[in-house]
Amino acid sequence: MEPRILKLLLLLLNPHSRHSQVTASLPALPFPNKALPTKSGYLPVTTTSKTSSSIFYAFYEAENPILPLPNTPILIWLQGGPGCSSLYGNFLELGPWLLKQDPKHPKSFLLESNPTAWNRIFGVLFLDNPIGSGFSTASVSEIPTDHISVAKHLYIAITRFVDSDQHQTSSFRSRPVYIAGESYAGKYVPAIGHYILKKNARVSDERRRINLAGIAIGNGLTDPLTQVGTHASNAYFSGLVNDRQRKELERLQADVARLVAAGKWREATRARYKVIDSLYAMTGLATLYDFTRRGTYRMIGAVTEFLNDETVKRALGADETAAFRGCNEEVKAALEGDTMKSVKYAVEELVRKSRVLLYQGMFDLWDGVVSTEAWVRTVEWEGTARFLEAERKVWRDGKGELAGYVQRWGNLSNVVVYGAGHLVPVDQPVNSQAMIEDWVLGRGLFEDVKEEVDSEDLNLSLFD
Repeated sequence: MEPRILKLLLLLLNPHSRHSQVTASLPALPFPNKALPTKSGYLPVTTTSKTSSSIFYAFYEAENPILPLPNTPILIWLQGGPGCSSLYGNFLELGPWLLKQDPKHPKSFLLESNPTAWNRIFGVLFLDNPIGSGFSTASVSEIPTDHISVAKHLYIAITRFVDSDQHQTSSFRSRPVYIAGESYAGKYVPAIGHYILKKNARVSDERRRINLAGIAIGNGLTDPLTQVGTHASNAYFSGLVNDRQRKELERLQADVARLVAAGKWREATRARYKVIDSLYAMTGLATLYDFTRRGTYRMIGAVTEFLNDETVKRALGADETAAFRGCNEEVKAALEGDTMKSVKYAVEELVRKSRVLLYQGMFDLWDGVVSTEAWVRTVEWEGTARFLEAERKVWRDGKGELAGYVQRWGNLSNVVVYGAGHLVPVDQPVNSQAMIEDWVLGRGLFEDVKEEVDSEDLNLSLFD
């Protein structure tokens, strides 16, 4: 790819960012220093005499922390797929610098600082997970085939990361950790959260535990069979299919259920995709990720091209000789037998011992509002009935405009984001930043309001 002259354009200072908003045409030499991660590189997760697999990471420290650094939360972001790189989340959704197309030069790209980045007041760690995704390295034989193996690798990587900074003023080990992700990461996030709980229980020294504070799942696939069973009715009541088509979708959904009951997991996964393919054919939609869109989400191909540039690889600390595998089909194939297996059990444990946020863009037909509510209703937790009975409050943004709806009880919160599809930070960047910040900090509609409750419910307080 031919080098282009670096263009720095100073724009108005943004009150929510410590740096001025700067754009730079990319690819460029050198990679702009202001866009560099605080730390990046590889976290080994397996080492044998013949192979070595590692998870690639990019960490961005909080730009304007409002808490002392040892108390400043770290958000860990995991992408879905399965097999897609979290660097898509970094450069397309919620990182401090987003890749944009240069309006003056359509074949060139701009890196533009992002005032709605999730690292405004928190540290954010992007992990290319599972191994084999993005810049992460893996031999084919070591690519995980189930969510528990994924969790084991993530635990090793996270442990190595938090141990990499032992400075008393900023030790990662002491900082609250929140694990977040979207789409297929609706399986990864509960899996690693649950695994951390198990490992922490075996560590007597609290200082050696990972300080897990909560998990956040956006438009997630978590309890697949229950969620697949909602596609027909969701499409029908959205006016996208007629009654005959609904019945056809219900027959396809029943096929998935029969295969799951028979333990034919790979076949069940393929049957699920038949439901999705039929939805596309029946509705004629450009994308099921947002049924209001006239086209698909753009810039994914541009990010892939960008991250395969040697200059960018060098700047990010990635292996310059390795190809960036944005969504690795080998990883997807390896997990085919696990895709339809539920991780609801992990959420049931996590909601008792940490905080759980579920959020969905209301226009998503893949893993949206209806499918999430369906599996939440089946959660075996003493607070489920109270959560389902809790008031669903209207959420308005700083201008008084409708932003969505918030329902919460105890450790569980659910947010429906108005005007968003599958990729909430892309569709509603300002409101998604406000959501994650308010949830972590217990502000606004997430504030713990004192009220009279039965003594049996006292242990459900969100901020115990």
